[in-house]
Amino acid sequence: MSFELETAPNRENLRRVAIDPVSRVEGHGKVTLLLDEAGHIHEARLHIVEFRGFEAFIRGRPYWEVPVMVQRLCGICPVSHHLAAAKALDRVVGAVPVTATADKMRRLMHYGQILQSHALHFFHLSSPDLLFGFGSPVGQRNIVGVARAHPDVAKQGVLLRKFGQEVIRATAGKRIHGTAAVPGGINRHLDAADRDLLAAEVDQMVAWSQGAVALVRRLHEADPALYDQFGHFESGLLSLVRDDGAMDLYDGHLRLRDAAGTILRDDVADQEYLSLITEEVRAWSYMKFPYVTELGPQAGWYKVGPLARVQNCDFIPSPLAEAERKAFIDYTGGAIQHAPLAFHWARMIEMLHAAEVIREMLPDPDLVAGERMADGVRTGEGVGIIEAPRGTLIHHYGVGDDDLVSMCNLIVSTTHNNQAMNHAVRAVARKYLDGRELTEGLLNHIEVAIRAFDPCLSCATHALGKMPLIVELHDAGGAVVDRLSRD
Repeated sequence: MSFELETAPNRENLRRVAIDPVSRVEGHGKVTLLLDEAGHIHEARLHIVEFRGFEAFIRGRPYWEVPVMVQRLCGICPVSHHLAAAKALDRVVGAVPVTATADKMRRLMHYGQILQSHALHFFHLSSPDLLFGFGSPVGQRNIVGVARAHPDVAKQGVLLRKFGQEVIRATAGKRIHGTAAVPGGINRHLDAADRDLLAAEVDQMVAWSQGAVALVRRLHEADPALYDQFGHFESGLLSLVRDDGAMDLYDGHLRLRDAAGTILRDDVADQEYLSLITEEVRAWSYMKFPYVTELGPQAGWYKVGPLARVQNCDFIPSPLAEAERKAFIDYTGGAIQHAPLAFHWARMIEMLHAAEVIREMLPDPDLVAGERMADGVRTGEGVGIIEAPRGTLIHHYGVGDDDLVSMCNLIVSTTHNNQAMNHAVRAVARKYLDGRELTEGLLNHIEVAIRAFDPCLSCATHALGKMPLIVELHDAGGAVVDRLSRD
């Protein structure tokens, strides 16, 4: 069968099928399939159809507003943008490093974000597919269906997310769109009463996280033909790692592996990310396509997120998650696992790690007292990189002498995974849909592949150049008086 990775010839003669919108993801996207008369698929694409121009309208704002403003990119992972922006602007105000109190408060906030986001995605958005089957009745594939059939699983998912949200509230001031991280540090301490409330629950969160890892592992072991092959493709891996090679979701340097696991770069400082990555623009999506510059756009794309991070680090610095990482590696005999459904297993290992880190950090006296702010020599530019729940997140700002933002570049986790998601969509379409009568259950297979990446499409939408635009002027009776269009 002929299957075009980018653009099918004679597109005007092919039948178009759209999945619009893609469900159970954050943001708005659609998938289009082009089929011939025999039902063979010639083109499959994931389109990001919403546009949000944060890179443009951040410019001209006072730099101290940015960590709060950029959270409005997303209601699911605002903490990630809050902290990445604060880290970038620490450089501008010369606060490198920040104080111990600021560093620990931000880390606690971040690991609360990791825990709540991973719990939300797995239990609420993806577990219906995994527990009931990709072609199960559509009315069952939701969190209500999970609560009816697996009440303990649903309850644990809800309470794990609630705990993560409480960590965020206690550190950021609010569960969503907090204000605690500021350029140069943090503006609050952890209240002792909040610390005690979280400490009373954290052991249960660790235990439930262990159970979630065990659940996903059982699913893999029960049906390896599905979990190891569904949407399978190979690519490089990119993530932050600590200087000693450990997983660090808050700070570190960039490490790049190829598809076989060989480390290609292990020396890229956050401020030097532009020496590694170039962003490509394509006409059919508002989301860019990053690639490793020296490898080129055809060979240089990669994936980020839990599946990359668990395999890119040398070890996880918490004992229970490290034991689960080793089991994950042993499952493939040490080979790199590329199947998209393995994201779920890796994601639950990270959720366990986040719960362990929170438990370890809560007794630290620096959280409830200590210097909150640092300063130093002012500069005009800064980069902040953090491992958001969905993968590597880059914020880059320039600030003028007038304290106004003069430049903003954001490379969001889902943007890094853009090419990878499109390859997964094409692999699933090729195997499960080609030449068959399309049903809702078969089309859901494509959505399952997309959901494995936990994409946040709202965060990832930027555009270069002119947006298509149609403006019509109607009179009082509804008749079109004038019309202007820009393609």
